[in-house]
Amino acid sequence: MSFARTGAFVGLVGLGVWLTTTAPASAGQTNFLGSTVEALAPAALAPAAPIAAGSTQGTGNVGADCAFRGTVLAGKVKVVDSFPDIRVKAVSSFPDLKVKKVGSFADDCGEWQFVDSFADFKIQYVDSFPDIEVAWVDSFPGLP
Repeated sequence: MSFARTGAFVGLVGLGVWLTTTAPASAGQTNFLGSTVEALAPAALAPAAPIAAGSTQGTGNVGADCAFRGTVLAGKVKVVDSFPDIRVKAVSSFPDLKVKKVGSFADDCGEWQFVDSFADFKIQYVDSFPDIEVAWVDSFPGLP
């Protein structure tokens, strides 16, 4: 048991030394080893760009015209296991498109009628690397 405690203590001391030597400091200060810290460029200190208002944080692959690579995301849809037009992942938050399942007249953005033949486009459900992310809704389909 004492060997484990000694190992943990040595590990914590090593971590402390590493944090002390690599900790950011003001320009001109010396660090633990006695070397002088160089000034950081102002660009390195700039905050990251804020997320634009109205951004959905999905994959970002659905255009403002409710299309993905020229395919309008409304109409008759067939679910396939291979060779889809669009790979789809179902999510509950931050979707690219809100989709409503309809029985007929799927004319508006986000309204999908599932069929076995004569589909407007084919989709495949995936868990990773989707083309678009959709959330299933009962009302107000379309772009979020």
